[in-house]
Amino acid sequence: MDLSFRECNISDLDTLVNISKDTFVVAFEKDNDPDDFQDYIQKAFSSEKLEKELKNPNSIFYFVHDAKTLVGYFKLNIGNAQTDVHDEHSIELERIYVVQEYQGKKIGAQMLAKILDLGRKHDKGFLWLGVWEHNPKAIRFYQRQGFQKFGEHPYYIGKDKQTDWLLRLDL
Repeated sequence: MDLSFRECNISDLDTLVNISKDTFVVAFEKDNDPDDFQDYIQKAFSSEKLEKELKNPNSIFYFVHDAKTLVGYFKLNIGNAQTDVHDEHSIELERIYVVQEYQGKKIGAQMLAKILDLGRKHDKGFLWLGVWEHNPKAIRFYQRQGFQKFGEHPYYIGKDKQTDWLLRLDL
């Protein structure tokens, strides 16, 4: 699969809202309280919130295409846009999602290779991310790529306090 990567801009807002909601729902809706989940979706992926994130110069969204088909997206944070680690030598992978129909095709690995390349181009020393402790498939994926656990942090879906593992990969 020959993927292309394109940095998002404000004209991509509607598409970004849709793919953000769709991929998150597929990934996590079944494992969460419906009311908490809907509350979270409406806040985390609202047009207003994503527009603000798109306009932040320290947050970068990329769309991933196979030919002309949108198959995924990711979001990187540097500097003060990072959610936990605020090290000038770090870059955060806050979101990485592949559309359900394209999962299992090694797209995530290709996306991660691009992300590592971007981290190096930004002259960062390490990439870090948070992954839900009850997402063993994602944890195994990151561990196979060389990520190591270095901590935990709370993550709220509505009122439900969950735990994310913090994983790190030196660049």
